[in-house]
Amino acid sequence: MEQKKVLIAMSGGVDSSVAAHLLKEKGYDCIGAMMKLFEGEENTAPSSRACCSVTDAEDARAVATALGIPFFVFNFSDSFEAQVMDRFVAAYQQGRTPNPCIDCNRYMKFEKFLTRATELEAEYIATGHYAKITRDTNGRYLLSRGNDVTKDQTYVLYAMTQSQLARTIFPLGALTKEVVRDIAASLSLTTAAKSDSQDICFAPDKDYAGFITRHTGQPTQGGDFISPAGEVLGRHKGIIHYTIGQRKGLGLYGPEPQYVSKIDPDANTVIVGRSEDLFNKSLVAQDINLIPIEKLDSHLNVQAKIRYSHQAQPARVWQTGPDELYLEFEKPQRAITPGQAVVLYDGDIVIGGGTINYSELNEKQSRPS
Repeated sequence: MEQKKVLIAMSGGVDSSVAAHLLKEKGYDCIGAMMKLFEGEENTAPSSRACCSVTDAEDARAVATALGIPFFVFNFSDSFEAQVMDRFVAAYQQGRTPNPCIDCNRYMKFEKFLTRATELEAEYIATGHYAKITRDTNGRYLLSRGNDVTKDQTYVLYAMTQSQLARTIFPLGALTKEVVRDIAASLSLTTAAKSDSQDICFAPDKDYAGFITRHTGQPTQGGDFISPAGEVLGRHKGIIHYTIGQRKGLGLYGPEPQYVSKIDPDANTVIVGRSEDLFNKSLVAQDINLIPIEKLDSHLNVQAKIRYSHQAQPARVWQTGPDELYLEFEKPQRAITPGQAVVLYDGDIVIGGGTINYSELNEKQSRPS
């Protein structure tokens, strides 16, 4: 029987290293590849917890050599700048807080990388994500949480399409992180004890405002901090320095703590208030993707996450337009943030999600039916 060819996204971490080993053990014709995503990766400090550094590339190549599989580096830096970095900058300039890892998966791994796999005549791509792909009784592909709930990565995968799921393998879906590290150690892979990457690769110092300023070459414009009642409370450094729920770094002093509750890019103002001002029950999401179904024909009870680290909460959701969802939580949630994704679950199965557009109904908006 002819071996099926798979192109494996190798990041230089333990997860993708073990994913490659498992697929080779199952008899796949494996090719390892790393994506060069932005210029200046060579300046990323080895101690950084960001991905895709030169050190990571060296580690990935060493693992591929140990496993006896070919290894390539694909230069996707132009596409990464346009589809991830520029989107990140534009979102912050609009007073939003994006998750660039979602865009990286959407436009790089499961679009650009998949296209390269086709060019190499590979039937599949594979990654080290902790997630599962199955099929329902109608043959439709499903995305669901993996066995290790502490490492669940489905939140950043919700934008996957049926055609992408059909050509993707997640070898680690049934494993725990502990088992993955044990496998790597048993093979004496150089990545066995390597720390997980957590920082945004192009801003490993977490100075997002600094990155945006350097990327655009434009200084930030200060403006007013205002209260919910419209009272000017002080001056801010520029809206790109702030996100919903932020308390530190505001430079405001008063009888009680102040939190960013809203950002108005048109007026260049940052609204601050009390902690209780951050809670809301509803949101509208756009740029939606649904996985098990084509569209929501009626109200659906789901569990919903509003950020990667958020514990999914009960909610009702319904579709209010071709590319829009309205969601209402059972209980108010803290700091629902425009620009972040809301991801919907039915148990362990990902229903889909979208980008949060707003989380409150103003006088020009009525509650959708």
